[in-house]
Amino acid sequence: MASGRKRRFGDRRDGFRVKAPGLQTVMTCLMPKRTDSEVFVSDKIDVTELLRYLEQKNEQDPSVRRTLFHCVVTAMARTVRERPLLNRFIQGATIYERYEISLAFVVKRRFADHAEESLMFLTPEDSATLDDISRRIVGDVKEIRKSEHATGGVDALLDRFAAMPRLLRMFLVRIIRYLDFWGVNPRFITEGDPNYASVFLSNLGSIGCPSVYHHLNNYGSNSIMITIGTIHREALVDRDGKSEVREIVDIGATLDERIADGFYFARSLKLVKHICANPQLLDLPLSEPSGFRFE
Repeated sequence: MASGRKRRFGDRRDGFRVKAPGLQTVMTCLMPKRTDSEVFVSDKIDVTELLRYLEQKNEQDPSVRRTLFHCVVTAMARTVRERPLLNRFIQGATIYERYEISLAFVVKRRFADHAEESLMFLTPEDSATLDDISRRIVGDVKEIRKSEHATGGVDALLDRFAAMPRLLRMFLVRIIRYLDFWGVNPRFITEGDPNYASVFLSNLGSIGCPSVYHHLNNYGSNSIMITIGTIHREALVDRDGKSEVREIVDIGATLDERIADGFYFARSLKLVKHICANPQLLDLPLSEPSGFRFE
């Protein structure tokens, strides 16, 4: 990524300003809110080979239990690495590209109705592989679940904010949104906030729910929200017309259409499917291209 790029006038702390075609640039003014620019994508991903790969890998090295969700997180990091327009965002009627790839998701402290949720934010290194990302996620989740209440970071900040009187909260939110527009919010507010992640994921399959469409937020810079449903079997017809029962996962994605066009999004989805069909790619560092050729 562009982490070593020198900051110039007009850049933000979390991204640098980029030039885009006229239509995209004008769209930032015609549709200034991210929620005005949402497009929804629903698709099925064949994870048969991926599940076989996981079973074999976990048997060979049981030191960390890799899951389907870890694979999806890694696949999305690889996809954003190879498809850099996905790492763009719009704020203040300006198009920016992030210096780093970041992924975020919510962790349930306990599987109970009233259990608290905690936010997790991951910025993988260019050298990261599935094993690195799995160990990071497993370690952080264990640390989060040691307590039923927030122990620090953005969760503790939100708890303190929620304890303020309503009028004070509303006043501070106005200031924060104004600073967000210009990209000058203090680091302690934005650091670890999933609203500033490249991709925000929700593993609904872990609680037995199907994938859904989740809205984007006007606050922050997150342009891609992905939900993952339960694994189920489904009969698929191949190119030769033969039907075969495969392991399938439904995904729902909400995207900010101002960061790229539909053709770019469609090709990016093909790359995700290619990685899931060839899971050995997850063992390569993120900086190493997958070699996928778009037809």
